[in-house]
Amino acid sequence: MKIVLVVLTAFSFGLIASPSLARQSANSSPAAKSGNYITREVRHELAMLPWYSIFDNLEYRVTGGNVTLMGQVVQPALKSEAEAAVKKIEGVQSVDNQIQILPPATADDQIRRAEFHAIYGDPSLQRYAVGYLQAIHIIVDNGHVTLEGAVANQADKNVAGIRANTVPNVFSVTNNLAIQPQ
Repeated sequence: MKIVLVVLTAFSFGLIASPSLARQSANSSPAAKSGNYITREVRHELAMLPWYSIFDNLEYRVTGGNVTLMGQVVQPALKSEAEAAVKKIEGVQSVDNQIQILPPATADDQIRRAEFHAIYGDPSLQRYAVGYLQAIHIIVDNGHVTLEGAVANQADKNVAGIRANTVPNVFSVTNNLAIQPQ
């Protein structure tokens, strides 16, 4: 049984195809088509959530009709909304909601804003700010920053990491940005 892990970014919305999704699409069996349908619908439903922002990270894994939701969110309502949206998809048999709700903290909110300006204020990274969902997501948990999403090349990944490290009051920066060449 094929397992697909998808990180929800602007690149997974069709700007640049994910290699794992491209491999799954090549399989034309009825079961694979059903899995492709569920994967596309989960991606779509999560992207349409009204509270989903640059400071949230939604990931999911589809195994047959079972969907596992993962990631981190700032607003508690987003966790339950994500689960409710995915449960409504035809063919979904179960949803395991493992989304972490980030603890509310004024210091983290200040870091989020500062990280946003540091990263998207850099001229070489401004192109990733275009569109409804930005390609670089900034997750802040008790002063620790994680960059999630995808960029076009190693240089952009490096610049994002360097810019993230310039923000004061940050304990650590983890750069999980994937490189999705065009």
